[in-house]
Amino acid sequence: MKFEDKRTAIIGSFINRFTIGFLISVTVLPMYGWTKGVLIGLLISLPDALITKAYLPIIVLGVIGGAIIGGFIG
Repeated sequence: MKFEDKRTAIIGSFINRFTIGFLISVTVLPMYGWTKGVLIGLLISLPDALITKAYLPIIVLGVIGGAIIGGFIG
């Protein structure tokens, strides 16, 4: 994808991924760790995927990253 300001896009992506990890660690849900990670990763990644129309890479990375972080924390 082409962005006018790549630095801003990279910072935004970092903040998004950091938020996924942070929310997985502080959220209490009645489910196992990796499933909580998948759910939070999907919900946090979905707005960015809709805005950029790059659904597959953004959602897949959010879900896989969420599952890994949730598995370590859970």
